[in-house]
Amino acid sequence: MAIRRILTVDNAADMAVLKKISTPVEAVTDDLRHLMDDMLETMYDAPGIGLAAVQIGEPIRVIVMDLARDGEEPAPRYFVNPEILSASEETQGYEEGCLSVPDYYDDVERPSKVTLRYQDYKGETVVEEAEGMFAVCIQHEMDHLEGVLFIDHLSRLRRDRAITKVKKARRAA
Repeated sequence: MAIRRILTVDNAADMAVLKKISTPVEAVTDDLRHLMDDMLETMYDAPGIGLAAVQIGEPIRVIVMDLARDGEEPAPRYFVNPEILSASEETQGYEEGCLSVPDYYDDVERPSKVTLRYQDYKGETVVEEAEGMFAVCIQHEMDHLEGVLFIDHLSRLRRDRAITKVKKARRAA
């Protein structure tokens, strides 16, 4: 396994990749599992709770996630070609952050419950309901697959402020 570089909004070349719509995966292979293992290691190192393949420069429809809290046993999850089958009309706001928008957090309103279908690490098809933090995280990561960042849900002023903050922090570092 290897830690990969996470693309960020303060770099124009990175931003061009982050805005790409990811392509479907044809099959879950050993090479894809190796990529998912790298993604998981990268996410843990960052640290984060979710990562889409496009965030490491691979614009394919793959997500890894682990919502285990500190002190809990790791619970990695893998989502290949995820799709939302239905979403509740009820919404919830949640303060989101993103590894591609480091050290910036803001409230985003999303459906509070979704039903999704995806392939897991073994390539088996899974259909399940997500609510709470799982629903927030899966929708956030699936946005990445469509070239959408969580800051794209904000007003133009707040989005510009987020990018400026990331750029200033990078220059200071």
